[in-house]
Amino acid sequence: MKKITLLPAIAALMLAGCVQVDDYTQVVKAPAPQWLVGYWQSAGPQSKLVSPEAIASLVVTKEGDTLDCRQWQRVIAEPGKLMQRGDTLYNVTQKRDIYTVELDGETLDYAGMTLKRVDKPTVECQAEMGKLPQFASAAVAGEIPSAPSAQ
Repeated sequence: MKKITLLPAIAALMLAGCVQVDDYTQVVKAPAPQWLVGYWQSAGPQSKLVSPEAIASLVVTKEGDTLDCRQWQRVIAEPGKLMQRGDTLYNVTQKRDIYTVELDGETLDYAGMTLKRVDKPTVECQAEMGKLPQFASAAVAGEIPSAPSAQ
Protein backbone atom coordinates (compact mmCIF):
# COMPACT_ATOMS: atom_id res chain seq x y z
CA MET A 1 0.00 0.00 0.00
CA LYS A 2 2.84 2.40 0.79
CA LYS A 3 4.31 1.86 -2.69
CA ILE A 4 1.09 3.07 -4.33
CA THR A 5 1.02 6.32 -2.37
CA LEU A 6 4.65 7.05 -3.26
CA LEU A 7 4.11 6.72 -7.01
CA PRO A 8 2.56 10.18 -7.54
CA ALA A 9 5.38 11.80 -5.53
CA ILE A 10 8.04 9.96 -7.53
CA ALA A 11 6.34 10.90 -10.81
CA ALA A 12 6.19 14.56 -9.75
CA LEU A 13 9.91 14.57 -8.94
CA MET A 14 10.76 13.00 -12.29
CA LEU A 15 8.72 15.61 -14.19
CA ALA A 16 9.94 18.61 -12.20
CA GLY A 17 12.43 19.67 -14.89
CA CYS A 18 10.09 19.07 -17.82
CA VAL A 19 8.00 21.65 -19.64
CA GLN A 20 4.47 20.62 -20.51
CA VAL A 21 1.74 22.47 -22.36
CA ASP A 22 -1.82 21.21 -22.05
CA ASP A 23 -3.54 24.03 -23.96
CA TYR A 24 -1.68 25.84 -26.75
CA THR A 25 -4.06 28.81 -26.59
CA GLN A 26 -3.04 29.43 -22.96
CA VAL A 27 0.68 29.73 -23.77
CA VAL A 28 1.87 33.32 -23.31
CA LYS A 29 3.79 34.37 -26.42
CA ALA A 30 7.15 35.98 -25.72
CA PRO A 31 8.66 38.52 -28.13
CA ALA A 32 11.75 37.21 -29.89
CA PRO A 33 15.17 38.48 -28.89
CA GLN A 34 16.84 40.44 -31.70
CA TRP A 35 19.40 37.67 -32.31
CA LEU A 36 16.65 35.12 -33.01
CA VAL A 37 14.43 37.06 -35.44
CA GLY A 38 14.74 35.82 -39.01
CA TYR A 39 15.18 32.64 -41.02
CA TRP A 40 17.14 29.59 -39.87
CA GLN A 41 17.86 26.41 -41.81
CA SER A 42 19.54 23.07 -41.11
CA ALA A 43 23.25 23.02 -41.81
CA GLY A 44 23.87 19.71 -43.58
CA PRO A 45 22.50 16.27 -42.66
CA GLN A 46 20.83 16.08 -39.24
CA SER A 47 20.27 12.87 -37.28
CA LYS A 48 16.87 14.17 -36.10
CA LEU A 49 15.59 14.39 -39.68
CA VAL A 50 14.25 11.42 -41.63
CA SER A 51 16.85 11.63 -44.42
CA PRO A 52 20.22 13.31 -45.09
CA GLU A 53 18.45 15.22 -47.88
CA ALA A 54 15.73 16.54 -45.55
CA ILE A 55 15.74 20.25 -44.67
CA ALA A 56 14.54 21.90 -41.48
CA SER A 57 13.70 25.61 -41.35
CA LEU A 58 12.61 27.83 -38.49
CA VAL A 59 11.04 31.24 -39.11
CA VAL A 60 10.80 33.65 -36.17
CA THR A 61 9.04 37.04 -36.15
CA LYS A 62 9.86 39.83 -33.71
CA GLU A 63 6.45 39.28 -32.08
CA GLY A 64 7.42 35.69 -31.23
CA ASP A 65 5.44 33.81 -33.90
CA THR A 66 7.29 30.80 -35.29
CA LEU A 67 7.00 28.40 -38.20
CA ASP A 68 8.78 25.05 -37.92
CA CYS A 69 9.03 23.86 -41.52
CA ARG A 70 10.51 20.47 -42.37
CA GLN A 71 10.67 19.01 -45.83
CA TRP A 72 11.83 15.93 -47.62
CA GLN A 73 9.27 14.25 -49.87
CA ARG A 74 6.58 16.63 -48.59
CA VAL A 75 6.43 19.75 -46.46
CA ILE A 76 5.31 19.69 -42.84
CA ALA A 77 4.88 23.23 -41.51
CA GLU A 78 3.84 23.75 -37.92
CA PRO A 79 3.03 27.27 -36.64
CA GLY A 80 3.96 28.04 -33.07
CA LYS A 81 5.08 30.71 -30.65
CA LEU A 82 7.99 31.42 -28.39
CA MET A 83 7.60 30.84 -24.67
CA GLN A 84 10.04 31.93 -21.98
CA ARG A 85 10.48 30.06 -18.71
CA GLY A 86 13.18 31.59 -16.56
CA ASP A 87 16.27 32.02 -18.74
CA THR A 88 15.21 29.31 -21.20
CA LEU A 89 13.46 30.04 -24.50
CA TYR A 90 11.16 27.44 -26.06
CA ASN A 91 9.25 27.09 -29.30
CA VAL A 92 5.80 25.63 -28.67
CA THR A 93 4.03 24.38 -31.79
CA GLN A 94 0.27 24.21 -32.22
CA LYS A 95 0.60 20.42 -31.87
CA ARG A 96 2.11 21.18 -28.44
CA ASP A 97 5.60 19.98 -29.34
CA ILE A 98 8.11 21.88 -27.22
CA TYR A 99 11.69 22.56 -28.30
CA THR A 100 14.43 24.59 -26.61
CA VAL A 101 15.96 27.38 -28.67
CA GLU A 102 19.60 28.23 -27.90
CA LEU A 103 22.18 30.29 -29.75
CA ASP A 104 25.58 28.59 -29.94
CA GLY A 105 28.00 31.03 -31.54
CA GLU A 106 26.67 31.57 -35.08
CA THR A 107 24.33 28.56 -35.05
CA LEU A 108 21.03 27.76 -33.41
CA ASP A 109 20.50 24.59 -31.38
CA TYR A 110 16.89 23.66 -32.01
CA ALA A 111 15.02 20.35 -31.66
CA GLY A 112 18.28 18.41 -31.52
CA MET A 113 19.46 20.02 -34.76
CA THR A 114 21.95 22.70 -35.76
CA LEU A 115 20.48 25.55 -37.80
CA LYS A 116 22.28 28.44 -39.47
CA ARG A 117 20.90 31.86 -40.40
CA VAL A 118 19.86 32.18 -44.05
CA ASP A 119 18.62 35.07 -46.20
CA LYS A 120 15.27 33.41 -46.92
CA PRO A 121 13.53 30.10 -46.32
CA THR A 122 13.11 27.47 -49.02
CA VAL A 123 10.51 28.11 -51.72
CA GLU A 124 8.32 25.40 -50.18
CA CYS A 125 8.42 27.03 -46.75
CA GLN A 126 7.75 30.44 -48.29
CA ALA A 127 4.58 28.93 -49.78
CA GLU A 128 3.54 27.72 -46.30
CA MET A 129 4.26 31.17 -44.86
CA GLY A 130 1.93 32.67 -47.46
CA LYS A 131 -0.94 30.60 -46.03
CA LEU A 132 -0.54 32.12 -42.55
CA PRO A 133 -1.36 35.81 -42.01
CA GLN A 134 1.21 36.33 -39.25
CA PHE A 135 4.01 35.36 -41.67
CA ALA A 136 2.67 36.62 -45.00
CA SER A 137 2.45 40.22 -43.81
CA ALA A 138 5.80 40.13 -41.98
CA ALA A 139 7.66 38.70 -44.97
CA VAL A 140 6.12 41.15 -47.43
CA ALA A 141 6.77 44.13 -45.18
CA GLY A 142 10.39 43.06 -44.73
CA GLU A 143 9.97 42.82 -40.97
CA ILE A 144 11.92 39.58 -40.77
CA PRO A 145 15.57 40.49 -41.33
CA SER A 146 17.99 38.05 -42.91
CA ALA A 147 20.71 39.09 -40.48
CA PRO A 148 20.69 40.91 -37.15
CA SER A 149 21.05 44.68 -37.26
CA ALA A 150 24.27 46.27 -36.08
CA GLN A 151 23.91 47.60 -32.57
